[in-house]
Amino acid sequence: MQQAEILSLARAAMRPAYDVIVVGSGYGGGIAASRLSRAGQRVCVLERGREVPVGGFPSRMPELRRELQVHSGKKRSGSGTGLYDVRLGSDINVVVGCGLGGGSLINAGVALRPDARVFADAAWPDAVRTDGLLDLGFERAADMLRPTRHAGAPELTKYQALEAASGVFGKPPVTAPVTVSFDDVVNPAGIAQTACTLCGDCCSGCNVGAKNSIAVTYLADAKAHGAEIFTELAVSHVEKLSAGWRVHFRSAGDPDETAHVDAKTVFLGAGTLGSTEILLRSRDCGLGASDRLGMGFTANGDIIAFALGGKNRVNAVGIGEPPKFTDDPVGACVAGQIELPDEADLNASMIIQEGTMPSSIAPLLPVFFIAGGRLLGAAQSLIKGVYKGPLSHLQSFFVVSHDDAEGRLVLQNDALEVAWPDVAKQEVYARVDDALTKAAQEVGGRYIKNPLAATNMGARPATAHPLGGCGMGETAESGTVNHKCQVFAGPNGDEIHSGLYVCDGSVMPRSLGCNPLLTISALAERAMVHFARDHNLGFDTEPIRAKAELEPTA
Repeated sequence: MQQAEILSLARAAMRPAYDVIVVGSGYGGGIAASRLSRAGQRVCVLERGREVPVGGFPSRMPELRRELQVHSGKKRSGSGTGLYDVRLGSDINVVVGCGLGGGSLINAGVALRPDARVFADAAWPDAVRTDGLLDLGFERAADMLRPTRHAGAPELTKYQALEAASGVFGKPPVTAPVTVSFDDVVNPAGIAQTACTLCGDCCSGCNVGAKNSIAVTYLADAKAHGAEIFTELAVSHVEKLSAGWRVHFRSAGDPDETAHVDAKTVFLGAGTLGSTEILLRSRDCGLGASDRLGMGFTANGDIIAFALGGKNRVNAVGIGEPPKFTDDPVGACVAGQIELPDEADLNASMIIQEGTMPSSIAPLLPVFFIAGGRLLGAAQSLIKGVYKGPLSHLQSFFVVSHDDAEGRLVLQNDALEVAWPDVAKQEVYARVDDALTKAAQEVGGRYIKNPLAATNMGARPATAHPLGGCGMGETAESGTVNHKCQVFAGPNGDEIHSGLYVCDGSVMPRSLGCNPLLTISALAERAMVHFARDHNLGFDTEPIRAKAELEPTA
């Protein structure tokens, strides 16, 4: 049995050249690193964030403050390697993860396959629907990430609160499949994982080691097969060479220092914001690209809202590790969801999930509601704490739906910004507001659309599921990459840059209407099959420790 270990190497260990460079270490980058290492390629992974070991994630307010980096145009506060990367825009705010494992470190881990009508959309290249590899991608991703529906979820207080709210829809909740281990296991990468303690802190990083993040799955597998992983290195752009690619980067410890590393092949897996920014900057340096680059940004219909002052206790604030108390388990961050498909209009469909606020943010919750003028219960909870005061009745809603994907990612003064002037006027926000208002009233509460309106976050929409910017298309006229995730070489036709790929959420040509991690992973697995076939390579997907049991400890 292999215990979780440090995956990254010291910068001095980096070679001048590799077969493959993978930029980013989230769902797309981690999968590329794993599969190509298994195929015998010399793989180098570059991650701008740092490696956070199990037990090193924030569980208290002072720790959380150190993990915030806030960007507003060229202005930045906080550490450049903070776990939470917050982008404040004039039209919409975006939150992404920063660290070895990418967004998998701080997401809720909900693993859903989109409605079949999503892939029927003509926005996708035909081959995605017809070559049969998408299903294989979903299967392989599920085998590695192991989404599980927690059998005990319906017994949780917050699940029962969602069930009470669901009465207005005439449809009860179901348990949500989450990438969390609810038993002691040895995972497919050979890493021992401890069972979930139901602390609710999934979205601030799992200090138990139960979350099936990319760090303990695909990246651990990549290292076991020879990949070399480096952290705190921020890639600026890529340069085409006569026989490969040069990746230019800066060190987080010394941002004035520039360096590079070469490879035959580059996979950009830096996330929607990161990969698009790298390609935009590369285009400014002379790299040919589609005019669609940066277009098609979608917030995936994301909404986070609350019901305040409901009749019943909800218990939807994390208790940390070690736990603040043990007599009332919170559960995984998301345990249940109400699925509301619209048979007539896909874009009117939505999924309403109950959610948990991390323990590290607990002291701020009363402040948020007071700052927003929502005094009901907030002052009492400031004194009593959120676990015993009226804010213990606070119900969180995480909603995913569909928007028009008309946002645009642009470089302004060498800083990435989202341009989407009319995003707040979209029907999805009014539709979700109406649904959640009714749900809040059903439990005797008051709908709070945005308790952060009085802060510097403002009243703008926000998303933790940014997608698009390097969307797939049949040709450069309709997309930035083709169905194999290869980057188009110019504004017209289907010519591609040999050896340059994008493999993350940025390749989505439209919203998904569900949490995107499983789709990102499936498309990455699919791209790996195509890469292997195109280069006469082979790799197996057998687990390092198949069906192993955790060895007893003294």
